[in-house]
This record gives sequence, structure tokens and C-alpha cells, in this order.
Amino acid sequence: MNSFEFNKIAGAVLFALIISMLGSLMGDGLIHRDRLEKNIIDIEVAPAGGGTEEAKKEIAPITPLLDKANVANGEAIAKKVCSQCHIFAKGAAALPTGPDLWAIIGRARGSTEFAYSKAMKEKGGNWDEEEINKFIIKPRDYLPGTKMSFAGLKKEEDRADLIAYLRTLKG
Repeated sequence: MNSFEFNKIAGAVLFALIISMLGSLMGDGLIHRDRLEKNIIDIEVAPAGGGTEEAKKEIAPITPLLDKANVANGEAIAKKVCSQCHIFAKGAAALPTGPDLWAIIGRARGSTEFAYSKAMKEKGGNWDEEEINKFIIKPRDYLPGTKMSFAGLKKEEDRADLIAYLRTLKG
């Protein structure tokens, strides 16, 4: 290798190092690494124990909201969210993903033709407005082991509207 080739290689390496250093200096100038004394955005963190038992106890009753609930909005929520896995027709066969929700209020859990999870079969009892409310907030927190993979309805008004719509599915 002659000196001209060596100079080209050394120059390329030196140039790459200079560009790298300039990039680092520019980055340090644009992004400050100093820690803030107080966070700009406060994010609520769940308690260390997961808090699911505490969350179940703090759920406000839904019954007082049902008188003011919007049935039409509940039907829209059902069509948008629930109809992906459930059907709402009298005497209809269950979908492979979920049971028929016709006349669900007052019905025994796991009583229709569907392959329910072991947890749902063992839960027992009947579905009433309050139990449905607790379940649809976050099904897997309410009933660990359920097959229902729905993330849940967080807004109390949406849950009230949906339950008011489910009340109309009877007879």
C-alpha cells in the first residue's frame, strides 16, 4: 500500500470520527439530560398489589344511572363493541366467540348453548344489572379465567346505556 492510499484511508477514518463527534455535540445541545425536579405530566400508578380487589369494592352501583340511560346509545355500543363476538336475537345460536345476549338480564350464568370457560361455569348465580356492570368494566379482572378477551368499558355512562339496551332484549 502506498502512502497515497494510506492517507485516503486515514482521512476517511478521521472524517468519520469528526462527523460522529459533531453529531454527539449537536445531540447534547438539542436534548438536555438534566433531571427535572418535578414531572411535567403526572401519571397515576396502580398500587403494588395490583389493586383488583380494591377496584371491585369501589365500583359505584349502576342502577341509579339506568333511569337516565340512553337506550339508543346502548344499542350503538352493542353493535360497535359487542356484536363482534355476540348476537342479540331471540332463540339464535351462539357464535363461536360468544353466547347470545338475548334476555341476559335475570338469566343464569353459563346457561345457554356455548363453550363457557371453567371459571364462568363455576361462578354460578344470575346476571343482573350490577353483575353485568362489574363484568364489562374489565372481564378478566372480574372473573379470572374467563374466555372473554374484551378490554372493557371504562365510562360509567356507556355501561349504563349498554345495560339499559340489554334490558330491552326480552320476551
